[in-house]
Amino acid sequence: MYYVPNMCQCHNPYCNNRPMFHYGGQSGYWASPVMTQNPNFRSSDGEAGILLKDYGDDPFVVNINEATKQNNTYRTALWTGDNLQLTLMSLNVGEDIGLEMHPDVEQFIRVEQGQGIVRMGPSRDNLNFERNVYDDSAILVPAGTWHNVINTGAIPLKVYTIYAPPNHPYGTVHKTKADAMAAEEEHGHRTSYYYR
Repeated sequence: MYYVPNMCQCHNPYCNNRPMFHYGGQSGYWASPVMTQNPNFRSSDGEAGILLKDYGDDPFVVNINEATKQNNTYRTALWTGDNLQLTLMSLNVGEDIGLEMHPDVEQFIRVEQGQGIVRMGPSRDNLNFERNVYDDSAILVPAGTWHNVINTGAIPLKVYTIYAPPNHPYGTVHKTKADAMAAEEEHGHRTSYYYR
């Protein structure tokens, strides 16, 4: 395969004129969606942002960094399948997720913007694990582990969370933490245990 420098003069990451690696097949270019025809690929620095809604269990690709930074709700489910769920979260300055434990759910949390502290431990009274987190930090929470993430920065803490299996109903949107707590109580959601 030949690489021609400056073949594409645009700075669009989804440009069709990007060479792909040659793995024994014919050389060519990565196929990519036309941004104007697929709302999932609209750039958040353009006129329209990424449509933040639950895409169910359909095949889905998104710029997770842009989607996470664009989200201004406490929690929005972006993709809910049978065995996995992706949610976006935005914690205001000084806000925390809340001390919680999921007995049968593993959790991955990635920080895309801001800084904070994560605390984890075997019981709500024994949070013997504490680390500072910031842009690009990944947090892995084993099932049955008490945990909390606190925004200690001067800007909103933007994270995305992957639950396996899903932890929230399909289409979940909680604009605020108070909305999330009220919904948990109203629906008797007992896959998580909260400490207040």
